[in-house]
Amino acid sequence: MTLINGKIYTCKDEEIIENGFIKIKDGIIEKIGDMKDYIKETEEIDLSGMLIFPGFIDAHCHIGMWEDGMDFEGDDGNEDTDPCTPHLRGIDGINPLDRCFEEALEGGVTTVVTGPGSANPIGGTFSILKTGKWSNIDDMIFKSDISMKMALGENPKRTYNGKDQAPKTRMATMAIIREALKKAIDYKEKIDKYNMGEEEDRPDVDVKSEALIPVLERKIPLHIHAHRADDIYSALRIKNEFNVDVKLVHCTEGYMISDVLKNAGVDIFAGPNLCDRSKIELRNSTCENPVILNNCNLNVSIITDHPVTPIQFLPVCAGLAMRGGMSYYDAIKSITINPAKALNIDDRLGSLEVGKDADIVVFKNDPFDIKNMAEYVFIKGKRAR
Repeated sequence: MTLINGKIYTCKDEEIIENGFIKIKDGIIEKIGDMKDYIKETEEIDLSGMLIFPGFIDAHCHIGMWEDGMDFEGDDGNEDTDPCTPHLRGIDGINPLDRCFEEALEGGVTTVVTGPGSANPIGGTFSILKTGKWSNIDDMIFKSDISMKMALGENPKRTYNGKDQAPKTRMATMAIIREALKKAIDYKEKIDKYNMGEEEDRPDVDVKSEALIPVLERKIPLHIHAHRADDIYSALRIKNEFNVDVKLVHCTEGYMISDVLKNAGVDIFAGPNLCDRSKIELRNSTCENPVILNNCNLNVSIITDHPVTPIQFLPVCAGLAMRGGMSYYDAIKSITINPAKALNIDDRLGSLEVGKDADIVVFKNDPFDIKNMAEYVFIKGKRAR
């Protein structure tokens, strides 16, 4: 199958093909180029006058964890009985039949990163899923357990203050995180000695520490929820103290310490910006935040934090960054190649290039305009919308 006569935003070096084609074979992009070089070989879909983009990626949300239209029955995002739960896997709480996976296609969102909420200092693992209509979570998984969620600031304090247990302060939140990481270091050392024959007895299984070993080995990053500048500083201390890979989620006051973040060189998952300032740590929220951070040459991705902002409005959130001063192409990159790079999946997703997965979205008009929905959505070359 070949898509022809569309304006293609490849997201490769800001390349635009004004009138181009994309040939898809076995779910992969086989050829891409200008129509003047096109030779008909397969079935065609004529997209004259339409805009073609890589499938949009939401790098941080909770789709399937808080099911649409439900209360407690569909609320599986926070296990707030224990502030330290690294052994929890987000995929065990996701309902693949949540209709929001289908609604994501309206906004051209083909890939999502979803997992636990931010009630706990350590919440569990996130996974990368495909959107659309599914019945089996295992069929949706693009890559499982890709990061460990941690949360700083108001949310853990609010959750456990009412239970009269730690953490009731930011100090206790950080102490819980440090304690868990240090226990994991000790556990890993004992396991390594046992495996090398230096210890006769294997240490008792510690599922929490085992879940944190991939973090210590830098096989997966920490996705740290931090809004306020002081919490962002705390996240950077964790990064430096334990030599772990950290991605900053939300980073609402990041623009206030942009020079620090520029030197830290961390990836930013900014947003949501299509919501109210519903708590104190959001009081300095502004659509200019991702723009300022992007201008510091940081890798910035726009996120919805679904269900805070419904998943289908991801491109609208990117459009709000344009309202704050972001360029059109940078806004596109913030929901395509930037998250793909931050998630280490840019070898397959995030841009339209030969050899990459044929995750492609087509709009008749500007995707950043709230009036517009995707006309076509292809996931691995199969039409999903």
